[in-house]
Amino acid sequence: MKDFFVTGDPLIYGADAAIVVTVVAIVFVLTYFKKWRWLWREWITTVDHKKIGIMYIICSLLMLFRGGVDAILMRLQLAMPDTKFLESQHYNEIFTTHGTIMILFMAMPFMFALFNWVIPLQIGARDVAFPYLNALSFWLFFFGALLFNISFVIGGSPDAGWLAYPPLSELSHSPGVGENFYIWGIQISGIGSLASGINFLVTILKMRAPGMKLMKMPLFSWSVLASCITIIFTFPVLTVTLALLFVDRFFGAHIFTMDGGGNPMMYVNLIWMWGHPEVYIVVLPAFGIYSEVVSTFSKKKIFGYTSMVFSMMIISVLSYFTWVHHFFTMGAGADVNAFFAITTMAIGIPTGVKVFNWLFTMFRGRIRMTQPMLWTLAFVPCFLVGGATGVMLAVAPADYQYHNSYFLIAHFHQTLIGGVVFGYLAGLYYWWPKIFGFKLNDRLGKWAFWLWNIGFYVCFMPQYALGFMGMTRRVYTYGWDMGWAPYNLVSTVGAFLMGIGFVVQGWQIIYSIKRGERDLTGDPWNGRTLEWSIPSPPPVYNFAKIPEVSGQDAWWEMKKKGIKPTVTSYEAIHMPKNSGIPFLMSVCWFIAGFGLTFHWIWIGLAGLAGVGICLLARSFQYKTEYYIPAKEVSRIEAMYRRGA
Repeated sequence: MKDFFVTGDPLIYGADAAIVVTVVAIVFVLTYFKKWRWLWREWITTVDHKKIGIMYIICSLLMLFRGGVDAILMRLQLAMPDTKFLESQHYNEIFTTHGTIMILFMAMPFMFALFNWVIPLQIGARDVAFPYLNALSFWLFFFGALLFNISFVIGGSPDAGWLAYPPLSELSHSPGVGENFYIWGIQISGIGSLASGINFLVTILKMRAPGMKLMKMPLFSWSVLASCITIIFTFPVLTVTLALLFVDRFFGAHIFTMDGGGNPMMYVNLIWMWGHPEVYIVVLPAFGIYSEVVSTFSKKKIFGYTSMVFSMMIISVLSYFTWVHHFFTMGAGADVNAFFAITTMAIGIPTGVKVFNWLFTMFRGRIRMTQPMLWTLAFVPCFLVGGATGVMLAVAPADYQYHNSYFLIAHFHQTLIGGVVFGYLAGLYYWWPKIFGFKLNDRLGKWAFWLWNIGFYVCFMPQYALGFMGMTRRVYTYGWDMGWAPYNLVSTVGAFLMGIGFVVQGWQIIYSIKRGERDLTGDPWNGRTLEWSIPSPPPVYNFAKIPEVSGQDAWWEMKKKGIKPTVTSYEAIHMPKNSGIPFLMSVCWFIAGFGLTFHWIWIGLAGLAGVGICLLARSFQYKTEYYIPAKEVSRIEAMYRRGA
């Protein structure tokens, strides 16, 4: 047991106490208010895409908090390098978990939350194509993230960097179980991500409302389609890569170890074949969000719709041909470097097309400065700087100077925060009243916006200078004679400002639950797409009658023509039943991953056997749907019309 629990660090003991207190509080509240059955019936077994989206968003915000705390701890160490606030080993662990959590356990679930909230509503569907698989996707993500996060207090966190390069991730350099937690946490959640990509691709292609041809589809739906295509082709690469690394660690193979005849550069190539398309997987939906927000709050049809569609699809394809720019310095040769330098620069062209289209949409539009629009406007200059520095990094000879410096750190935070996080926050504010039935407080939202944005530039602009001054990534201490300390101190102040902005957003949500402006219209923003044609929050079946679409911006066109989505007679609606099997199967995956992490074969095999039993049980479930009677549909619709 001495090696089972992590000991010796006050921060770890604080985490232990926080975990115990939180678990006890949750159990007490559920028991005291007799909510266990409600939790199982309404949430754990649900296949309703809207509830699954809510669970995704809760998890992603918790992971944003965890990853943000990691970032602030690193910044404190770098602001006071001689104080040894963090020891080198602990710094490496936090460095690793921060990157992994922010990309895979914050950005991905945030993205899937918005997919679940919006896509069926926007294309006029009553649910996703595979509701059962959708629930399984969430619970696989949840238990994969849980497995990864418990490494903080059990066994020890991974410490080989967020992409786990060999030989740092091999047994020779990481003999503990931290890297096994990394492998199985990502593997389990990655299965869920791949399933979500398949699910939403089929949903968009096969479940659109009558009349909604592909070139009449909203741009957010197009961005999700492009993202899902990329997911389907890239996540299997991640699965195989981590499986091979586990073979090295578990069976003593030498696939990626040079002294055994392996090749660590093969791992680097494979991980970036997934890793760089992953950047576009998370940013493409943000582009779709910006398109919806700009069009709605400029009161104009999006400028250059066709070019927007083609630019997103071009990005989806080109994303597979840029991965080598992450290791120009590795000796691939001038021809290879030149090819990937050109493709990396080329992918900036379709991105630039979209920026100009958004600007032209706003030109002479009647712009409303709502919270979603503020985040969208903040994105434009931020992403332009990120794109310009990306082109600098794409120049192979120049990259020999920038490589692994803080210039690179500043660049990818500029694109991932300014592009992805700003976009998802714009989407959160935009679709929040649709899902929850009330707006988030405007005054608190603007405080959070300015704290985030001022903090962002204060944090990351000094890091460009640090890169030019020669500061490399992954260092946890340095000499005062280097001249880096003032810039690191300023950067740390910026990180705290962003942290305060996040806290204000938490308070904004809590405050708005009681006092937020209620949406009784279903269309609080005077929206343009089908999700705004139904009540807020939507009924379980979304649409009492599937709408018929005649053109782009379907709801806007209906309003212009005076067409109201009223139904005089209702029919019974076919819906999927809840199921506990996705939850139980994911628990079995967690048990299997936990057992294999510690090389406890019998626990791992028991978990995998449980997965097989769940699959078998599902194959014998025949009554997986039910009908909502027409009378019940009529009652629900009448209740919404009364504003109840």
